[in-house]
Formats: sequence, C-alpha cells, structure tokens
Amino acid sequence: MSRLPVRTRLAALVLLAGVPVAALAQAPGATPRAAGADAADAADELPIRRITLYRSGVGGFERRGVVGADARIQLRVRTEQVNDILKSMVVLDLSGQGRIDNVAYGSKEPLARRLASFGIDLSDEPALGTILARLRGTPVTMTMQGGITITGQIIGGEVRMQAQGTAQQLVGVPYLSLLTPTGIQTLNLLDARAIRIDDPALKTELEMALAALAEHRADRTKAVEIVTSGPPGREIHVGYIHEMPVWKVSYRLVLPDTGPSPRGAAASVQGWAIVENTTDGDWNDVRLSLVSGRPVSFTMDLYQPLYIERPDLPVPQVAAALPRLYELSAGERPMDAMADARARFAARRSESVAGRPAAPAAAEARAFELGKALQSADRMLGAEEMTEFAARAAALAQESGEVFQYEIDAPVTIERQRSAMLPIINQGVAARRVSIYSRSEGGQHPMRGVDLTNTTSLQLLPGPVAVYDGAVYAGDAQIGHVSPNDSRLLSYAVDLETAVLLKDESSVNVQRLRIVSGVLLQTQQYRRTVTYEFTSKDAARGRTLVIEHPRDTSMTLVKPEKPAQETPANYRFELLLEPGQTASLPVIEERTDRVSLGLLDFDHPTLLRYQKEGKASEAVLKAFQDGQQRRAAIADAERRLADLEREQASISEDQNRIRSNMASIDRTSQLYTRYMQKLTEQETRLEELIGKIREGRDEVARLKQALADFVSRLTVE
Repeated sequence: MSRLPVRTRLAALVLLAGVPVAALAQAPGATPRAAGADAADAADELPIRRITLYRSGVGGFERRGVVGADARIQLRVRTEQVNDILKSMVVLDLSGQGRIDNVAYGSKEPLARRLASFGIDLSDEPALGTILARLRGTPVTMTMQGGITITGQIIGGEVRMQAQGTAQQLVGVPYLSLLTPTGIQTLNLLDARAIRIDDPALKTELEMALAALAEHRADRTKAVEIVTSGPPGREIHVGYIHEMPVWKVSYRLVLPDTGPSPRGAAASVQGWAIVENTTDGDWNDVRLSLVSGRPVSFTMDLYQPLYIERPDLPVPQVAAALPRLYELSAGERPMDAMADARARFAARRSESVAGRPAAPAAAEARAFELGKALQSADRMLGAEEMTEFAARAAALAQESGEVFQYEIDAPVTIERQRSAMLPIINQGVAARRVSIYSRSEGGQHPMRGVDLTNTTSLQLLPGPVAVYDGAVYAGDAQIGHVSPNDSRLLSYAVDLETAVLLKDESSVNVQRLRIVSGVLLQTQQYRRTVTYEFTSKDAARGRTLVIEHPRDTSMTLVKPEKPAQETPANYRFELLLEPGQTASLPVIEERTDRVSLGLLDFDHPTLLRYQKEGKASEAVLKAFQDGQQRRAAIADAERRLADLEREQASISEDQNRIRSNMASIDRTSQLYTRYMQKLTEQETRLEELIGKIREGRDEVARLKQALADFVSRLTVE
C-alpha cells in the first residue's frame, strides 16, 4: 500500500482520538486561530515547507506552521545530524507576539566517560582476567571443569607463561587468586565454566554498563525540542542545514537531423535534476530550490560534551583571615531595571512563484499537427518530435545573491529513501557539428563533436550529456560549468570516416654571433613545423575540423597567424574538409635561443662561414683569430718547456746509471775517470736546464694570464 501524506495520516489519528480535524495546526498563510484556543492544539511537528539543496553536500530545510499557546515543537533527526542543526538552526516567531525560550535536546555523554563512571570500568575494552582483577575483594562463585564450585573473595589476577601445543610455544595464561574458607586458591580462568558475582550492587553496575554499550549502538535518532511561549495562533519558522547528497544534473542534447548544422543553428538542450531524499521523513508538497553555489561548509562536534583536564593541586594552607566590614561607596546605587526589547516583524514576506507563460497558439497548433501525424503513420521520431514533446522545464532560473538557483515552480513530493528526476531545462541553444582532433590525445581519427554556445540565460552546470542525432542516440559527452554566452566543445563519438596523418619537422638556424665578456653568444632560431593532414572517406558530407594543438609558452606562433580560439593549454584551429577530399594544416612555431660557447673552443672554419654569411662581424672574427694566436703562443711555450723537462729527466736517469756503474769499478781506473768527467759535464747542463725551465714556466704563466685578461675584457658586436 502506498504511503499516505503526513497530513492525511495525522488527520486520521486525530479522528480516532475523537478530536475534530479543524483543530489541526493551520497551514502558513491561514487566518490565525482565536487567542483562547487550547494549548493542547499546538503542533508537535512543523511541516517542511521549503528545501534548498546545494552542490557542497548540504541541504537547507525550512519548517513553518501555526502553533498553539506555549508550544513545544519537536524535531526527530539522526544523531549524526545534530551537530549541523546546533551549528545552523534559526528559529523565528513571525507573529512577533511570542517568545523563543530555548532549544532542548538530550545530552550526549562520551561513551568512555559513561563507562568509566560505573563500578566496573569497561571503557578500555578489558579482557575477562583484567575485569576480575579490578574487582579485588568482591565475593564470586566460580564453576570449574567437572562441576566443581569454588566461592571466595578475589585477591588479584596474573598471567603466567606456559608451554602449549606440540611445539611447546609459550603463551600467556590468565589466573585468578581467591581467598576461600580453606585458604588461598589460584585458578586457571581457561578452566572456568561460569563466574557469578555475589555482590548485588556490582552485578547491577555491570548490567548498567552493558546496557550503556547497547544503547550507544542503537542510538540512531535524537529529539530536538523547540520551547516557545505566547498566545495561540503564532506562526513559527524553523530553518537549519544538515548533510545531504549533492544534487546532480544530466542533459540530453538533440541535434537537428538535417545534416551538418551551420554556425548558430539551434539545437535543443534538456536538463534533468537528480534529487535524493535520504532523510527518514517524506517530503510532501515542499518548495524545492536547487542552488549551483558551493558555500563553505564544515562539521564541528558541538553535540558531545567536552571536558578539559584540570591540574590536581594540594589544598593551600593559609592563616585564618579576620572578618572585615566594607563601607558603601558614595556613588553606589541599585542598578536600574533594563527594558525588555523584543524585535517584531513589520511585515511578512509572501512567497510566490511565477508560473510558466502559456505556449503561443501557433506552437500549440504545430504540436497538435505533429501528434496527429505520429498517430496516423508508423514513422520514426525526428529531432522536431524529440524537442516538441519533451518534458517541459518545471523550474524557474534566477539569481539569488551571488549564486544561481533553479526554483521548482510546483510543490514536490518525494517519499523517504527515494529519488526523483525533475525537468529543469528545455531550451534551444546555438550548436554546430564539428570533428575535434587533439594532438595531446593522439589517435588516428578525430572525434565527432559539437561546438555549443549557451545562448540561454541559464547556468549549465557540470554533468553528463546524452547526444541525440535527431531521434537516434549518438553518444555521451561531459560538460563543465557553462555560463550564459560561453562556448564549449563536446565530443561524443569517434569519427571513423576521417583519418589523420601527422608530420613533424624541426630546424635550427644561427642568426648572429657576438662576444660578450669573453663568451661567444650564439643567437639561433628554433623552428618546429607540425602538419595535420586529414582525409575524408565520406563522399556525402563535409567536415568542419577543430584542431587542438598544444600551446608551448616558449614558442611563438608563426603560421597560422592567429588561432580561431585559444585556451590555457591549446591553440584551436579550424579547417574545412570537403566530402571525399584531403586537406592539410601546417602549424609553424619559432623560438629564439641564446647559447653560450667558449670563445677559443669554437670551430674556426665554421666561424669563417658564419662571417661570410653575415652572421658574425669582421671584428668578431679578428678577435677570435687574435685569441687563437695567443693560445698558439702558449702552446709553443708549453712545448719548449716540455722539451727542457724531458732533457732534464733524461740526464737524471743517465746519472743514476753512471753512479751505479762507478760503485763496482776501481777508482784508479781510466773508466772511473771518464765517468767522473761525464758527471761533471752533466751537472753543468742540469744547472743550465733548471734555469731555463724556471724561465719557461714563468713565460707560460705570463702568457696564460695575458690570454685570460684579453678574453675577460673582450666584448665585440
């Protein structure tokens, strides 16, 4: 059986209780009841009149109704929603004749703190042995294996390491020590079959702790009670927010079935809002608003009491103080009573939602003719029927502050834990058929797509788009946020009748060489050419190709001179492809680089060629040649120095040989005399070589320093 509306069920209950239906709370806008109405007629619940859903995961709820005298309005909400309600609730007495006394709700003591308050502390989820050890001195009766019963007072517990199993692995075994009439007994808790607490008070505490655990698990809903006072017939407004699923939107884009649409041809976009009622109550005839804004929203635990750890200080001991009398100040007098300032509403804002304008007579006649044609002939639906007979938009779009919202123009009913699709858009938009190729995505074929311009006054929100080519499903696309007059590309299928071929070329052209502070700066131009070549296999229909070329911020676009569109990541170029033909688009980009090179490491023939081509001046070439001559002079000096050092090493080696031979011959022999004479001549030459080597090293150092000074001061254009 379908669920009855809340007001119908409430009326039935009142009739069963013998109370007239007229005593029910009046709806908003009705004439207030007489001031002498019974306070018992006050409504326990205010009906939901308006719901505003946001795309930030929250929903705003507005309840409104007329209450009796000193009414107590009760809201039943989920426990996890209490924090949001405490953070956001607004209560208004729109009559201005009563008073909002307070909002009461059951406190939520932290579970660990509640458990710790019982005589048996279960807050840390203790094991059985730990629980019994905490009950030292408590009388218990334990039934062991074999039916043996032992009664005594608990002394304490311990864990013993014992070998278990065939592997003799040590495990902890809990034991409990009892003081029995026959003495102290230590019992293995693994052998216990039953344990009874003989202290009735502690047994009751254990039962209460376990009940608190069960209550915490089952605590799903809470009652929030709004206490008001005042005469009957007052209209009360209660507003609050809490977490809700994000409302979603999906679109159907119907393209004209007359072939490729020219620029600006109108397609039809139909939008549906998807709304879920995940609350525990029905939404009966509520006003629904769908807001596109995303207000900042967060959660904060205001429901659970918070306690601050305080230091435990010793009681101070001070000397007793004598009583003292204080004199009355000359200017002191009793405080004047404050006047009760109560805000009253001067006027109440009426809510009205404008209906849709009636369709023109010509449009109605056209729809009637289409309907007759469809009924009289079994023919396929076309784009005109897809647009004409689609669900009409049931929402009014409007700006509210800084956000955009859809206001559903008729009350909405959605049962609890059910969802609904609501038509919010059905308008024509400017669209043209295109094929889209993105270099970053690659592939051998472009994508069939649509260049869509939001020519409506509505905000198109992100969501999926089912594209229909006439009445035939063509594919799915996805759209981001599109403001009025903005354009977006949508791709929905692969264009298998168009093939693409890419050709990449690059070149480097040296433009100029100059010398700055001894460094050869080479200015060169890097050119990159990407040629997009498209071939159509469709002999009947042409294509408008949109080519997305990656945008490199370091490069300058040379050809084409200007893209059709430009995004932060891509250039977009357009190319017309005739049926069955081939068309190409070269994209040329350039970049000027400056490369630092070592002046003396550059290739001399290459520099000569650059000088003849006008890329290097005569002064640059002369400076380079001067530097090369200086380097050649250093090389000559180093070569002469190396010859002297080799000669010195050779003489030293020969002297070592001679001295070795002299040690084995007679000092009076003629050979010994000849060796001595040769050693004397070599020593003279060594002294001469040492001087020349010193001079050669000084010359090399001087030439190198001169070259370094020359290069560092050299700047030639």
